[in-house]
Amino acid sequence: MTEKTGTFVVTHAEADSAVVRDVETAQVHTLSSNPDLEIHDVLEATVAPEPPLEVTWQLVDVEDRRTIELVDSDLEPTQHAKELAADAEVGDLIQEERAGTGEIHIFCVPAADVEAAATDVLEDEETIARAARLEAVRVEVRQAVDDGVLSVRYLPD
Repeated sequence: MTEKTGTFVVTHAEADSAVVRDVETAQVHTLSSNPDLEIHDVLEATVAPEPPLEVTWQLVDVEDRRTIELVDSDLEPTQHAKELAADAEVGDLIQEERAGTGEIHIFCVPAADVEAAATDVLEDEETIARAARLEAVRVEVRQAVDDGVLSVRYLPD
C-alpha cells in the first residue's frame, strides 16, 4: 500500500486512535494514533500505512484542517427555495449552485416528516462529507413544516 492524499472527515475519535473517511472514495482508514482530532474535523491530508503490518494508518501531513459547523436554523427556507419546491413532487431533491460558491439542496417531504428529515440530515455522516467536497464550512438546515420543504445550505467561509 502507498500514501494517499485527499480530503478526509474524522468519523470516530478516541484518545489513542481515530478513524478518517476519504470524502471522494468513502474508503475508511483507522489511524494508529490521534493527533488531537475531533469528530467532524475535515482534513486536507496525506495518510500512509503503518509498518510492519500496514493494517492501520498514520497521518503523514496535514495541509489544512477545518471544522464544519452544522446549524439547525430557526429561519425558513428562502422564498426562492420555496418557489423551486413548488413544482416538485414529494421525494424530489433539487440541487442548485449558490451565487458564488456552495450549493443549496431542497427536499420535498410530507409536512409531518420535515422535522425528522432535518434531524436525519444533521446527523448523517454524509452531510459532513458532502460539505467537505463542496469546500463548505457551514451547513445550515432550514425547515418550512407547513410547505413540506427542507433546505440544506452548504456555505463557504
